[in-house]
Amino acid sequence: MRLHHLAAGIGFSLLLAACATSGGLHPNGTLTDPSSLATGQSLARTHAAEATWPSQDWWTSLGDPQLDALIAEALRDNPGLAVADARAREAQTAVVDANAARGPSVNAGAAISGARLPASVPIGGHFLKAEYGYASFNWGLDLWGGKKAAWEAAVGAARAADVESRAARIELSANVARAYARLGYAFAQKDVADAEYQRASEARKLTAQRVAAGIDSQLQLKQGDAEVAQAQRQQAVADRAVDAARSALSVLLGKGPDRGLSIDRPAVLQPAAVAVPANLPANLIGHRPDLVAARWRVEAAQKQIKAAKTEFLPNVSIGAMAGLLATGGHNLFELPARFYQFGPSLSLPIFDGGRLRANLDRQDAAYDMAVAQYNQTLVGAVNEVADDLSALDSLRTQIDAQQRALDAARDAWQLAEQRYKAGVGSYLEALSVRQQLLQAEQGMAALKAQQVDTSVQLLAALGGGYQPRDASAVPPTASPSPVSPSDHS
Repeated sequence: MRLHHLAAGIGFSLLLAACATSGGLHPNGTLTDPSSLATGQSLARTHAAEATWPSQDWWTSLGDPQLDALIAEALRDNPGLAVADARAREAQTAVVDANAARGPSVNAGAAISGARLPASVPIGGHFLKAEYGYASFNWGLDLWGGKKAAWEAAVGAARAADVESRAARIELSANVARAYARLGYAFAQKDVADAEYQRASEARKLTAQRVAAGIDSQLQLKQGDAEVAQAQRQQAVADRAVDAARSALSVLLGKGPDRGLSIDRPAVLQPAAVAVPANLPANLIGHRPDLVAARWRVEAAQKQIKAAKTEFLPNVSIGAMAGLLATGGHNLFELPARFYQFGPSLSLPIFDGGRLRANLDRQDAAYDMAVAQYNQTLVGAVNEVADDLSALDSLRTQIDAQQRALDAARDAWQLAEQRYKAGVGSYLEALSVRQQLLQAEQGMAALKAQQVDTSVQLLAALGGGYQPRDASAVPPTASPSPVSPSDHS
């Protein structure tokens, strides 16, 4: 008979629970299949290899020990990394909190109090004292796995935060390398400006001699003065670019501006040679930390949906309390002072004004957002790699052409200078040729700096040497699908 009553009670509870239902609510997001992102034509001109992912210390391939030391200093002292690490620790505390909610809780307490009640009260008219002590036990049974799902969601969020803190280090190392390359470019521009000032000064001196000899007029001399002044302005611009690049490095290193002043002129950096890894879109999701973190966000959102669904179902908890209570002058530790209670309790949602449905709808939206962010990151990552490879291919062609133009401009300047000294060529001819040489030198310096910068961007786009700490840190490769309305196991 008791079993019949229990079954009837549970059935009635489930019927009442239908008043608060999750029916009609579901997420809409769908993860993009990496294989659907076609790259064959875009990467057709690039050699594919099996083992070309960047190493963790990829910057050593650029061949500058000073850069190696600067990146190590930035990774140690940059305050921005402390923010990312704090977020990771904060996420880890949520894991501990969610795991603690899965188990029982035990509490204890004791107190003593006194009061004098009015004489009009039956037991009033004198001072009463009450003493008590108790211990309690409570355990909400996780019948439908909601607490486990919430804990798994917290684990996924913590893993995402940990990966994001490592992504911040990769981004910082890339930014230091790029700022260092810009410093090298600024020095190269300064060399061009100094060389131009030297050429302008020598041309002005020669023009002054020709004016004194009656060959040229004051017009050519004034033109020479203007060219010298313009060259001095270019030197000032180049000096400012050097200072700005050093200041940017000081910020990345987490130091004051004087730190940048102690950085020596960078050596000529060699762009890293990187081939396209085989099956780029599929393999990229395990090597890019932002993609790994985005996948963990999706996994965490999926678990939160399951946890929200279980709140629509009845749940059972077990509670117990035992203690001692004494009033008046009775001894607290006498046997009659003891009390205790024990029993299970059943809770079920019947009507809550839509709170549970709103919470589930919010979790569905959070899942859709996580999926959309993952898809956006994946599409952006694949296109970023392809664009960097295309840029490097174009830069190699541009540098080859620019080198030919630079060689021709140098030869032309030498001939124009000889003709002007010999009195055969005009000053305007020599000036025009010198401007062509200046532009060719500036163009070559800019292209080489851009080649190094794009090479660094490609290394970062390929994951920057990210490696999971362990196998459990890699999200499932299968596309997660949210639990169905009937899945409450």
